[in-house]
Amino acid sequence: MAKKVLVVDDVAFVRKTLSEILREAGYEVIAEAADGREAISKWQEHRPDLITMDVVMPNLGGIEATREIIKQDKRATIVMISAMDQIHLVMEAIHVGAKDYIQKPFLASDVLHVLSRALRGESTPDAPSSLSPRAS
Repeated sequence: MAKKVLVVDDVAFVRKTLSEILREAGYEVIAEAADGREAISKWQEHRPDLITMDVVMPNLGGIEATREIIKQDKRATIVMISAMDQIHLVMEAIHVGAKDYIQKPFLASDVLHVLSRALRGESTPDAPSSLSPRAS
């Protein structure tokens, strides 16, 4: 049976791109959300196997939404989506319970590798040097 995924990002193009990658790989995208409040509501309604969660969103950000979802279900599998300059936020999200992260811009192969690893319950790697803030 296909794994059910909730895709959360405030940018419609990113949601569409992630959803297409996931569907082509055999995942079932059961819902999309544009902010953290909507993510919590859709998660409660659908209880997906996996959530891709943008870090920075209007109304309620990804860290706060992750914190709330994990508070309700410690087994929820959440993978953060972040821009390169947001590593400190990603590490905070992992601290509150996210399983892993994907860096924007992303390749389909990277997305699928990280989601597969998260669904297997493999431990989150430390932040790679490629995610360290760039020197000015």
